[in-house]
Amino acid sequence: MEIAKPADLRDIANLGLNLAEAKELLAAIQREVVAAQAREHAVRRPTCRSCGGVCHMKDYRQHRIATLFGQVIVRLPRFCCGSCGGVESGVDWPSHCRSAPELDRLQAHLSALMTYRVAAGVLEQLFPLEAGKTHETLRRHTMTLGEQLRHPPGATPVTPAAAISISVDSTFIRSCEEAERHLEVRVGNVETDAGNRQVFGAVAGVKTDLVALIGQRLDSVGRTDATTLTGFTDGCAGLRSILVASGVAEPPILDWFHIAMRLQHLEQTAGALSTDTPVRREAKAVIVTEVDRLRWRLWNGKAKDAQVSIERIRKVMHAFQGEVAGHPSHVPSSRKLWTALLALDGYLVGQANWMVNYAERHRAGLRVGTAITEGTANFLVNRRMNKSQHMRWTRHGADLLLQVRCAVYNGTFGPSFGQRFQIANGQHPPAALAA
Repeated sequence: MEIAKPADLRDIANLGLNLAEAKELLAAIQREVVAAQAREHAVRRPTCRSCGGVCHMKDYRQHRIATLFGQVIVRLPRFCCGSCGGVESGVDWPSHCRSAPELDRLQAHLSALMTYRVAAGVLEQLFPLEAGKTHETLRRHTMTLGEQLRHPPGATPVTPAAAISISVDSTFIRSCEEAERHLEVRVGNVETDAGNRQVFGAVAGVKTDLVALIGQRLDSVGRTDATTLTGFTDGCAGLRSILVASGVAEPPILDWFHIAMRLQHLEQTAGALSTDTPVRREAKAVIVTEVDRLRWRLWNGKAKDAQVSIERIRKVMHAFQGEVAGHPSHVPSSRKLWTALLALDGYLVGQANWMVNYAERHRAGLRVGTAITEGTANFLVNRRMNKSQHMRWTRHGADLLLQVRCAVYNGTFGPSFGQRFQIANGQHPPAALAA
């Protein structure tokens, strides 16, 4: 191969190789390397599996293999046993192999981060691919690897963890299944006191065993018999049962994030109350004070005393009877406040057994909520499957893609790819991790 470039650099586009030339060069080098490897591999003589006799050369067969740097033809011999006449292929050559593992992993890696069509376009632009560059091929390889990742082998951690926090939450994606509009996706993460983190996820109603996935993640960050496990949920009984099945002995804690969101809505509604009369002005001052006191009581583990603040708010709500909204289509602020207050009261009554002293845990440097899991649901599910993605998913396809995304972020996808989180047994320094 010969590449001629003009010496006149007045046009900066003439500087060095362009993308097309680089692709051609890489493809040519790949063909030469593969040919040399095939020649050396052909020298090895297999032993007959039937009689153990010596095999002799019979003929050559060509195998087309798609690689990251172009499609190559591997010329491998077939052998014939001189004793029994049995036919043997090359030594340890896989029986079904149409693409290189690195190409498969990169196809699935890009498909996990962007749509299949966009990922196929990126591959075609950057690499000298001749095969495996259509979006259907990428989808098929991604599903295949996702199936393999459903039950990955557990990793042996370098350092045992004294304490691990497990948080589980659920989100929803649009469904194309019959009679279903949305699919429930359960996601979460495990995190040690040293900051080592792993994420997991699965679509509800599929073959993926979420309890087994959580167990594998716990083992990978250093769970031992002496490790203290602390679970966090949003109050869903189904998620609590998952944590109990995963080995969390203590009752899962109701995370502060969901409580704070409800209190924030209550504070905003109370701040919008009308003050057009002196009576309403005084009532609003009482309500704002009690809402602030309600937050303090819940934060300091005094959930039983929260009923005192709720009753005080109820006693002054009569001052807003007959309030009219500024627009006919709007709901008066007092009615919004009353609805939010009833919802919070029912929520606290049902979740009181799982509330703790959050202030004490916060002062001790312990986790108090699943805000980190809300972020996990955002980058793990919503960015690829919900936000700005006008698509619907099958239950099976969404689950397999989710397994690939988890593997990409956890750094367990392959030795040639980075990860987002530093894991306990990681071999790469933090500077080398993918953004």
